[in-house]
Amino acid sequence: MMQINNAEKRAKKRIFVGLLACSLLFLVLILFFAWWLVSWQAFYLNKVVLTVIIATAIIFFILMSVGILGLIWSIWRSKELVPLQIVMHTATSFLFPLSLWIGKLFGMSEEKIKNSYIQVSNQLVRTKTKLKAYKEVMILAPHCLQWIHCPHKITIDVYNCKRCGHCPISDLIALSEEKATHLVVVTGGTMARKAIKEKRPQAVVAIACERDLTSGIQDVEGFPVIGVVNERPEGPCANTRVNLEKVKEAIENFQKGFTEEVLS
Repeated sequence: MMQINNAEKRAKKRIFVGLLACSLLFLVLILFFAWWLVSWQAFYLNKVVLTVIIATAIIFFILMSVGILGLIWSIWRSKELVPLQIVMHTATSFLFPLSLWIGKLFGMSEEKIKNSYIQVSNQLVRTKTKLKAYKEVMILAPHCLQWIHCPHKITIDVYNCKRCGHCPISDLIALSEEKATHLVVVTGGTMARKAIKEKRPQAVVAIACERDLTSGIQDVEGFPVIGVVNERPEGPCANTRVNLEKVKEAIENFQKGFTEEVLS
């Protein structure tokens, strides 16, 4: 079963990496077409401008290609490429909207593409933090995990939760206490950014849907975040669930090296 799960994970990562490559190829084709159109004109100025544009574009495409190849190598070898971090992040961020559009043209759902992006991002974070340990870890959870009929305001203070067991919040509190992490329940991206700014954690385990995780990861680019996609048996934003083992695994990824005595 483990082999099947690993294969599924690799396939999901390949979706986004493959779309990045397709996006770069698409831009190359557009540039070639523009060059073909202008090259037929006899105006000298047009040719000078075109030469400058093409030279700039070639440099850009080389950098993007190096970024994508570095991304593939880093995922494949599970090793950090420190010299290429900026180029890899630039390629990922710049080509993401185009990758999303191309994926939709191929009939892929936006949710599936963003899920693949999150897995790629998580892999890069795990690779980057492999030899590091973070004591101050925050769990960011969405308020949609709370039982929809619950009257208690846990977004103000998570310990307003009465631990009735109707929703995963009580289990997250227990896990947070066990791992000595901060647990914050937020209503959206603005509150999430505010919580990070106020608490100043060293790393974050974020729980949310694909849309919110994608935008959140991009907003705090360069900051160590591992995203855990929530489960939505009743649809979005209502009585959602989360795999606690994935949350625990993400926390332990950051905290490795700290003993229970240090954490307590």
